[in-house]
Amino acid sequence: MLERQTFQNKDLVLKVSPNYDPKRFDPNKYEAFLDALCGDREYQKEAIREAMRYFLGGEYKSLKELAEKDYYNNPKLQEKYSSFEDFLSHLQLPDKLSCSLDHATATGKSYVMYGIARIMLAEGAVDQVLVLCPSNTIEAGLTEKFRSLSADRTLKDLLPADSKIANPRIINASNTIQKGDICIENIHATYINTKSAIEDSLVGKGERTLVLNDEAHHLMSPSDTALKKWKEFLLDPKYGFKFIVNVSGTCYIGDDYFTDVIHRFPLRDSIDDKFVKSIRYVAEDSSGSEDEKFQKIYDNHIENKTVKYRKVKPITILVTKNIAACKRLTDKLVAFLATKERISKEQAVAKVLIVTSANEHKSNIPILRRVDDKDNPIEWITSVSMLSEGWDVKNVFQIVPHEERAFNSKLLIAQVLGRGLRIPEVYRGNQPVVTVFNHDRWSGSIKHLVDEVLEIEKRIHSYPVEKKEDYNFDLYQIDYEKLIEETKEYPKEDEFELLKKGYITYSSQEEDVEKSTTYVRAVSGEQDVKKTLIEFKMYSVDEVAHDVSNRLRIFDQEAGTDYSGEWPKEKIAKIIRQSLQQVNDKTGMVGEENRQKTIQAFGVIKRKSSTFPRIVAKSKEPYKISTRRINKNSIGVGSLRRDSTVFWDDYSMTLGEAPDRKLLKELEEDE
Repeated sequence: MLERQTFQNKDLVLKVSPNYDPKRFDPNKYEAFLDALCGDREYQKEAIREAMRYFLGGEYKSLKELAEKDYYNNPKLQEKYSSFEDFLSHLQLPDKLSCSLDHATATGKSYVMYGIARIMLAEGAVDQVLVLCPSNTIEAGLTEKFRSLSADRTLKDLLPADSKIANPRIINASNTIQKGDICIENIHATYINTKSAIEDSLVGKGERTLVLNDEAHHLMSPSDTALKKWKEFLLDPKYGFKFIVNVSGTCYIGDDYFTDVIHRFPLRDSIDDKFVKSIRYVAEDSSGSEDEKFQKIYDNHIENKTVKYRKVKPITILVTKNIAACKRLTDKLVAFLATKERISKEQAVAKVLIVTSANEHKSNIPILRRVDDKDNPIEWITSVSMLSEGWDVKNVFQIVPHEERAFNSKLLIAQVLGRGLRIPEVYRGNQPVVTVFNHDRWSGSIKHLVDEVLEIEKRIHSYPVEKKEDYNFDLYQIDYEKLIEETKEYPKEDEFELLKKGYITYSSQEEDVEKSTTYVRAVSGEQDVKKTLIEFKMYSVDEVAHDVSNRLRIFDQEAGTDYSGEWPKEKIAKIIRQSLQQVNDKTGMVGEENRQKTIQAFGVIKRKSSTFPRIVAKSKEPYKISTRRINKNSIGVGSLRRDSTVFWDDYSMTLGEAPDRKLLKELEEDE
């Protein structure tokens, strides 16, 4: 019995029937329009055709109908979901004619949305179209794109002569939505003013409205209150929306793939077809300190700037988990650049743009539109992982996920990679490479994303169930609170012991050393090794002695001691020189590691004693608790091969949830 289930995203795509009722809908009359709109991007045409057959072919009345037919014809869906009811519970909008389109970032999702909108209006299937997106940046980009396409006379002329609506207005929700309008709006704005044009114009008209949700992973896994209301809005009975299309380049809820995808053009295909940059990521790296990582990142940036992509101004993006971390990283980056390039802090600040949702950074968002310009000084962007969509920056050639939480799910990895996939016009026809300077332990996660592999650990669950015989019982529970009851001090036996020998145990040190990083190319798997000369910051003996002396003096002022008198700067410098001699270092310079050892050695002098708080657990009053309230627990089936056991009875096989019953049966049959 396998401990993990493995699926590929393509196996989970719902297949819309190729059949359609020609009396209701003739897709052939839109082929010329699709050729003009999409050019040679066949995947865009396929997505539009698929959505039109689903909506207008007469085969389905809801997503639930499509899902049911597909479930019983797709063994992979049956393997992943133990029953159709289980699958149904994972569908977001089962009672609507709803679906998702999974098209990798930078592959032209807006063309697909526009094509679906124009055909639905031309067919008279809907009277108006509502396009919802999660930010003002995306709203502005979509509005500009839709207006540009609507101004194209050729596209209008290629629509059938009998089109019900052939020339729609492109508006936002500050205007009243009328028949024939395509309204593009930021989802947050629909809740700022409850009397918005959307509410006034669309109540009772949902069946005659097409809703297109851009960056729909926000809808599926909302991160703030307004985004949670997005789904509530779509389900609100006062509108009664029917036709809903969710579009995203990151169709994941965490690591789980969307359950209602009807067409996909994945990252792997977009790389193969050279519609986006290739991806090169870290497979092995032994960077020790943050400064060493900064040097390697800087070396990649300079190589992009001076060797690989000189026709443009290459940009490096660093991604963090939250705003506070982003601000800290920005300060460190500015300090590093100032030191590395021997420029002032002000000059370094001019090269870095921080982009977050914080009020203090909002004025930076419009600057993103100009960062590709060669005369713009910005070369580095720091950002938060979940605030990335809507950028149209093409010159990104290096991405740095700074912490694991900025990169710890397929959704986040896909979002972060998506920031660097667009190809600058000057490199069209070639395939530039975006380098991801990730921690090497995340390389497997990137490979799984690109290879579209989903691995799920099989887990069996334990929980109370309702049954005729009541075997539940009460028992007493005791909770404890932690109290710091007392603090004990333990005087150090000899606080000068570390310095009695007259030197500190230093490590051998070098001013610079060549370090290697192994990169691997997504899709092809090719590897290359990049060597970077890492420079270590060195300090003179007097600098280190002066630093230690100042620290002792400050401590003396606070504690009323006289360590600075007992250990003058000259005496400290003598200790440092003796320490260097012990490792045969005649440079008279101290590396960062040995500088820290010196500070720590003299730090021992200042401590009078070690303090240990004693934490005591104090019991509260006992109270009754019923076994009915036992929380749901789970265990991976792999643990059963080692040191865990599962007990079950006949009730487990009849009253347990369907996935657990199926897994128990497999366990029974497993040798």
